[in-house]
Amino acid sequence: MKIDAVIFDMDGTLLQTDRILELSLKDTFARLESEGLWEGAPPIEKYRDIMGVPLPKVWETLLPLHSEEVRERVDEHFLEVLVDNIQGGKGELYPHVKETLAGLKWHGLKLFIASNGLPAYLEAIVKYYKLDRWLDAIYSIEHVDSLFKSDLVHMICRKHGIKSGAVVGDRLSDITAAKDNGLLAIGCRFEFSQEHELKLADTIIEDLNELNQIILTVNGLNEIKS
Repeated sequence: MKIDAVIFDMDGTLLQTDRILELSLKDTFARLESEGLWEGAPPIEKYRDIMGVPLPKVWETLLPLHSEEVRERVDEHFLEVLVDNIQGGKGELYPHVKETLAGLKWHGLKLFIASNGLPAYLEAIVKYYKLDRWLDAIYSIEHVDSLFKSDLVHMICRKHGIKSGAVVGDRLSDITAAKDNGLLAIGCRFEFSQEHELKLADTIIEDLNELNQIILTVNGLNEIKS
């Protein structure tokens, strides 16, 4: 069946989140420490392990003994720091992101973002890197009450009339979202991916430029123009 749309994850798939993650976490936990609410190094490795889950789940995991009020304040500050770091040019896209999006769009595919990131964060990335030239729409996990990416992808498919498509991402939530909605699951073997999760994908890529050939093969198209 022909693929008519591709739904991309953002963190760890299009954006090298690692470039701003450590900076943002250090700033956030330094603030907590200054308020007497944290001691020691920021839990960067623990965050890496759960990368890809919605931020409320992140703070439940990293700050299990803190109040909901504290978590909400941390969430707000972390978002501010992330956006500042993006706008300050401290982040970076993965190689071939722009070429891949341009090529797929040239062949008439609809392109979307489905991310567990918050709207302001996603908008900052899209605006800074001018990705809106190719994207049809950007969706945050906040667009669905359940906070499940499968439900977010379902909403995108329903809203945009997607009958056949692919989900491209690096974590289990992306693969599950594809499978739950009858879409092709393309796993990215990038920094935050985990092998036991990638095994569930229909196919795995190690560079975004491989995505072009996968779509070409499924759709029987000629060379994608970059």
